[in-house]
Amino acid sequence: MKTKIEIPAVKLYNTRTRKKEEFIPINPPYVGIYVCGPTVYSDPHLGHARAAVVFDVLRRYLNHLGYKVRFVSNITDVGHLEGDSDEGEDKIQKRARLEQLEPMEIAQHYTRVYNMSMAKLNVIPPNIQPHATCHIPEQIELVEKILERGFAYVVNGSVYFDVPKYAKKYQYGVLSGRRLEELENVSRELRGVEEKRHPADFALWKKAPPTHIMKWKSPWSVGFPGWHLECTVMNAKYLGIPFDIHGGGMDLIFPHHECEIMQSVAAWDTEPVKYWVHNNLITIDGQKMSKSLGNFITIEQVFTGSHDRLSKAYHPMAVRLLILQTHYRSVIDFSDSGLAGAERAYKRLVQALKKLNNLEFVGGNEDTSMQAQIVEYIRKFYEFMSDDLNTARAVAQLFELAGIINKLSGEGKFVKTISKEVGDMLKNHYSKALTDILGIVPEEEHVDSTRLYGVLQILISIRQEARARKDFELADRIRDQLKELGIILRDTPQGTEWEIE
Repeated sequence: MKTKIEIPAVKLYNTRTRKKEEFIPINPPYVGIYVCGPTVYSDPHLGHARAAVVFDVLRRYLNHLGYKVRFVSNITDVGHLEGDSDEGEDKIQKRARLEQLEPMEIAQHYTRVYNMSMAKLNVIPPNIQPHATCHIPEQIELVEKILERGFAYVVNGSVYFDVPKYAKKYQYGVLSGRRLEELENVSRELRGVEEKRHPADFALWKKAPPTHIMKWKSPWSVGFPGWHLECTVMNAKYLGIPFDIHGGGMDLIFPHHECEIMQSVAAWDTEPVKYWVHNNLITIDGQKMSKSLGNFITIEQVFTGSHDRLSKAYHPMAVRLLILQTHYRSVIDFSDSGLAGAERAYKRLVQALKKLNNLEFVGGNEDTSMQAQIVEYIRKFYEFMSDDLNTARAVAQLFELAGIINKLSGEGKFVKTISKEVGDMLKNHYSKALTDILGIVPEEEHVDSTRLYGVLQILISIRQEARARKDFELADRIRDQLKELGIILRDTPQGTEWEIE
C-alpha cells in the first residue's frame, strides 16, 4: 500500500488580489510574517483570540512544511485615538487618567495580560514583539521621508498624509476597493479634523495638546505618531520591504492596512507585502464583537465563566478548537452552546490521542479497507490545510481518524488489523497534526506550557527589579542564562522586550 503523502502547494487568499494564490516566499526557505497586535488599554477579548490562533496555525503549518518563519507581532502602546478621524483621546492615556496611573503602567499591565492569555491558548510567542513607543525615532524618520517625497503636509505642528496627491500618481484603495470620491460624502468618520485638506487625509504626526501625557519631540512639534505609522516602520525594520505575509482582522483592511500601503509606497515606491491575509470577525447576535460597542467577552471571562452569556468556565483548548472549526474567512457567531460543543470535541480528540499512544501495531490480519481510509484521511488533512488554511475541514479528518482509533482500541494493546507501517504513520500524523500544527494539546501538557511562560514573566520581573536597585550582576546572569536557552532579552527605555531565537 502506498503510504507516502504528497503535500499540495500552499494556497492563500490574498486580499490584495481578491483570489487564492500559490504561496511562494520571496526568499525561500525564509518566510516573514507580520500580524497587527493589540492596543493594550484593556483586557483582550475573543476577537483578539481569533486572529492570534489563526496566524499561529499558519505559522505552525509553514514551520511543519520546512519553512523558517520569522513572526513579528506588535504592541500598540501609543497613538491609537478613540476614532479614525484623528480626533479624541489616546485610548491608553484615557484609561490611565480614569485609573489614575501612568500610561506606561496601563500598557505594561495589559501587555502582560494579553501575553498570558495567548500562552493559555497555546499561541507561540512572536519571534519579535516590538512596541510602538520603542520606535519613535524610526517613525519620525519615515514622516520626514514621506514629506521629502511630497506626499504629506504640515499644519499647526501636525503632519498629514496627502491622499489626493498620492492618488494622482498611484492607485488608491487597492486593498479595500474604496474610491477617493466616495469619501467626500460617506466617510464622516474620517472628517472631524478641520485642519485636514481632505477627509481621507490621515495623521502621520499629531501635535499634542498641553494635557496630553504621551508625547515626544519632533521637527514639527512635541507630539505623538499616528496609529498607522508604527506598523509600516516595524515590519520594514524587522522583515524588510517587501516581505511575505501581513495578517490581521478584516476590520483593519480600512483604514489601517490601506494606510500602511500608502505610507510604504509614498516612502519607498513599493508596496510593503506580497500576501495580505485577513481573518473574519467573531460576532454576538450577528453584531461585531468589539470594545467600542461594549458587547465583548474577554478571554479570561471565558476561562473563568464570569460572564452572563456563559453557563460555565471553559478550557482554553475548547476556545482554540472553536476558532479552528470555522474557516478563518468566515464569521463565527459566538454562543455558549458552541463553546460547550467545542469542549466535548476537544476531549474526544485528546482521548483518542491517549488511546493511540497505548496501541502497538503488529499486523498479520490487515483490514485493507480501514488502512486505505487512514491514509486517505491523512492525505485530505494536508489537502485542506494547504487549501487556504481550511482548518474546519482538516479538523474533520482528525475526527474521522479518532473514530478509527476508538474502534482499534477495542482490539486491545496489540492491533493486528493495521500493519506496523500504517500504524506508525497514524501515530506520527495524528499526534503532529493535532498538537504541532493545530496546537491542540492534552490538558497536562497545556498546563505545563502555561506555567513555563509564567516563569519567564517572573524572571523578567525579577531582573527588572534587580536593574532598578543596580544589581547588574544578577540582571546579567538572568539575561545570559536565558540566552543559553534561546530566549533573547532586549532592554529599552519602556521596558524589556524578548524573543525566541
